[in-house]
This record gives sequence, structure tokens and C-alpha cells, in this order.
Amino acid sequence: MSQIITLTTDFGTQDHYVSAMKAVMLGIAPGARFVDVSHEIPPQDIMAGAWVIRNSAFLYPPETVHLVVVDPGVGTSRHPIALKVKDQYFVGPDNGIFSLFFDEFDYQACKLNNKKYWREGLSQTFHGRDVFAPVAAHMSNGASLEEIGEPIEDLVTYHWAVPIADKDGLQGWVVHIDRFGNLITNISDDLLDEHLKDHQLKIYVGNTMLDKIVNTFADVEDGEPAAYIGSSGMLEIGINKGNAARMLSVDKGAQISIVLQK
Repeated sequence: MSQIITLTTDFGTQDHYVSAMKAVMLGIAPGARFVDVSHEIPPQDIMAGAWVIRNSAFLYPPETVHLVVVDPGVGTSRHPIALKVKDQYFVGPDNGIFSLFFDEFDYQACKLNNKKYWREGLSQTFHGRDVFAPVAAHMSNGASLEEIGEPIEDLVTYHWAVPIADKDGLQGWVVHIDRFGNLITNISDDLLDEHLKDHQLKIYVGNTMLDKIVNTFADVEDGEPAAYIGSSGMLEIGINKGNAARMLSVDKGAQISIVLQK
């Protein structure tokens, strides 16, 4: 197994929570190398966490273990789980945090019910420290899915709305807003090529209209909005040297309409 363990949480860095998880893991796997993907997931925002881990996990070396804790249901009947997707391993709650894998990839999953791999003195409010962190450390030491729990097939899954395409164009939604205020939509580059290639178009978001897709921010003037294909392969709306969410008064879930010009 890889000795790399990544961490993605909504804990922030003000408190001791992230440090406590790392301390527990070092006690089990002293050779572990930690990578902090993000601890700034908005509190309890499961799908924001899903987006972040989906766009980072598969860049890591094979057999990296990804510890993902955005867990508003901690202490409830939701299952703690581990899974293997492609050549990567994941540990976290069964609450939809891994949803964005399931439409694209096959997976193997287990319910973490072998308490041998948990920390003694379980807290009902901090499974990140007492369940997920020790399991992740044991996995980085080579523990298999079969050892740490029993197989589970039906995992909690959330789906973002699918873009709607018709003869007049496309309709999608803002599914994520990053730290810079860029509006990331659920409209993929492939979908644009399939339906809008070589067409003149108008893009409507909030009260703003754009008439083209550019390559990058610098293709428009400072303070002006730009539509472009972002690093995730999805259509984004940004402001050159500005915050699109704030300046355009657009929130997550807002509609994006692309209309063909005839």
C-alpha cells in the first residue's frame, strides 16, 4: 500500500480536529505522509466535499488512502465505510460523499464494523478521530477491505440534476462555487461540443448575458465576466480579477441557459 493519506474535511484549521486525526494515524502508521486536500469544505456540505474529492483523488499514486470526513450524521445509524475505486482507497461516512464516483466507475465497498481497527473509547461526535482515521492508517499499512469490514453494495447516492438539451440550446445549473467565486456548472465540454459546436450562442446567468466561450480570464477586460471550460472539464463563469458569485449575485443552484442563435 501507499503510505500517502489525504485528508478532506469541513473542520477548518481553527480547532484541534485535524491535528487529532493525524496524531491517531501516526500512532498506527508512523511512516504515513499526509496531504491536506482541503479543510475548508462548507460545514455539512456533502456535495461540495464530493466535488473536491472527485476532482483530486485520481491524480494520486496508486493505493493512496483518502480520508474524507464531511459527516453531519455522525453518531446516527449511517454506516462508516471504506471503498476501492480504480486504484484508490477511500474512508468516510456513507452519506453520499462518494456519489460522484458511482456513475463513472465500478467500486468495491465494505461497512466498517470490525472494531479491532477502531480507536478505543469511541466518541459519538468525533468518528473522524475514532473510526475513520485509525481505519485509514491501518489501510495504509496494508489492511484489506475484507479485514476491516463486511461487504456492502447499496451506498447512499446523491445526483445533481442532469443538463437539459433541446433544439434551442442547453439548460444547466451552478453545482459548485470555488474560493475565487467562479461558478462551476454541470455542463461538460463534451456536451457543449455535441450540441453547440460551431453555433453562435448566448449564455444567461443571473441578470448577465455572455455571447461566447473564451479560453481564459485574460480574454476579457478586468472586471468583466467570462465563460470558459475550467480544469474539471465543465463550463464555468468567472470574472477577470473578480468574484463572479458576488458580482453577479449568483448562488449555487442557479440556472445557466445557453441559447442558440439562429
